[in-house]
Amino acid sequence: MTKEELIKKNISAISLGCDKNKVDLEKMLGRLKEYGFSITEEIERADIVIVNTCAFIQVAQEEAIASIAEMEEYKKKGVIEKLIVTGCFPERNYEQLKDNFPNVDLFLKLRDNDKICEKLESLYELAPSKPNKTFQRVLTSGSTYAYLKIADGCNNVCSYCTIPRIRGRYVSYPIGDLVDEAKNLADRGIKEIILVAQDTTRYGEDLYEENCLIKLCDKLSKINGIKWIRILYAYPEKVSDELLSYIAQNDKMCKYLDIPLQHIDDKMLNLMRRHLNEEKTRELINKINTFYPQIRLRSTFIVGHPGEDSKKFKKLCNFIDSGYIDYAGFFPYSREPNTASYYMKNQVSNFVKKKRLNKILKLQRKIMTQKAQDLINCEMEVLVDYFDENTGEYCSHSQNLCPMIDFGVRFVDNGNIKIGDFVKVKIYDFNGEDYKGEIV
Repeated sequence: MTKEELIKKNISAISLGCDKNKVDLEKMLGRLKEYGFSITEEIERADIVIVNTCAFIQVAQEEAIASIAEMEEYKKKGVIEKLIVTGCFPERNYEQLKDNFPNVDLFLKLRDNDKICEKLESLYELAPSKPNKTFQRVLTSGSTYAYLKIADGCNNVCSYCTIPRIRGRYVSYPIGDLVDEAKNLADRGIKEIILVAQDTTRYGEDLYEENCLIKLCDKLSKINGIKWIRILYAYPEKVSDELLSYIAQNDKMCKYLDIPLQHIDDKMLNLMRRHLNEEKTRELINKINTFYPQIRLRSTFIVGHPGEDSKKFKKLCNFIDSGYIDYAGFFPYSREPNTASYYMKNQVSNFVKKKRLNKILKLQRKIMTQKAQDLINCEMEVLVDYFDENTGEYCSHSQNLCPMIDFGVRFVDNGNIKIGDFVKVKIYDFNGEDYKGEIV
């Protein structure tokens, strides 16, 4: 086979897991497209399929296994020629995966992501060509916003987490490279940049020996075309007065902050190896609510970690019921091998975890619904993300609503609106899933 014959192959991808994983895949697809391959969303039209996996917790691994098995069936039936598995799963179970999935042609480790073209050449017995140094990410999140991954790995070593073992130590990407990437995204019509990393608030400390998150945001703010910059995964101990003030005062910074807290009880925080205790956590949240009320808060919490008894869970419920957090996600503790929490005593049964999860989800739904109702008759600026042909509505999000995570804002227009526009709408209803608005 020649290279000319190879690039006639169609490639499709299945993306699992987090937005950071999604960025890795988008860059791989960019390299493949630059090489000459055609990218298709339809598996049935693909010759080569990439399954980009997550392996953070057991549920994610089960999803990865199901997707790999499904694509193996496609290969057995002759629908596809080659099957490649990438992402975190090969890092965690490399030898076991090779034994259990013999029909997978390649398990690509994270360190080899940038060699995807050469790996494919090898599968088709072609001599490796020189890798392309320049390429454009293939955006898979739509045309209005994009994730900007500013670092990889993590140094926090929380007791329940597998990420440091999978992804390694925290590595910041150079400011210049990130600014260039953001400029390219802006040139392609992206209006909002969402900063992601396992811990965005430690950005630059390894590379520049000082925290450079604000410096990075400052440079991104100067890019024409980028109107909003959003920060996700800000670890609480690094959320400083300087950062909060910067978010509040910079017009391009979304008035929104994602701070994973995981729990509120001191003993639980200690068992989880979190760096902020209950008192300091409450001080931080109270500070934001009091002095920076324009900043909406999102957080995540773990239910049923070893050592969580009914009293500690009730304290977490009371904290949620206080309404300090605008949006929250909850996850049942997943007992992952080779983590400190795996070996802890007082493991919580799956039955109790499920019961607690249902209770706290119901509580948070009540809080979010109350907050949503408070916005009825309020006006907000939104970024139009897409048009829903099934309902005839435009779908959008505001500074205070993270796309694909929080509620959306839907409205009807006479046809003058375009995808990527910023428009002002007045909220008149909330249906439990999305806001309903009308153009002001």
